[in-house]
Amino acid sequence: MKTTLTLICAALLAGCATTAPSGSVYRAYDTQNEQVVRTGTVESVRNVVIVNPESGVGTMGGAALGGLAGSYAGSGRGSAATSIVGAIAGGLLGQRMEASANHRPGFEITVKLDSGELRAITQAADEMFRPGERVRLVSNGYQTRVTH
Repeated sequence: MKTTLTLICAALLAGCATTAPSGSVYRAYDTQNEQVVRTGTVESVRNVVIVNPESGVGTMGGAALGGLAGSYAGSGRGSAATSIVGAIAGGLLGQRMEASANHRPGFEITVKLDSGELRAITQAADEMFRPGERVRLVSNGYQTRVTH
């Protein structure tokens, strides 16, 4: 039973893992594609929060684990009651854990291109940018990232 519980926990945690929208992270399908590079100067950098939508995996997984844990407590009708309480508490805890994992710090970087146009790009806060700094905007037509 412990093995099953461990496997369920591992699957839930793996389901919550997502890749941050970073200027330094490329997915396999982003490689070997030509991208347009423009240069400019950072006008401003604003802190933002990047939120991924909740999948419900945390809530469902927490409820399942809480209900399972609650079924081991008590006996007879008490076991059913503790299973229900465990499922509710586990669901709430799982929802909070998923919400916490889905909020990441980010930057909204406003860049004045050499052409004079302004562009604002939001990405993970994994690389520092300062106003007045020269940067590159790398774009594939769908996504743009700011790099040094």
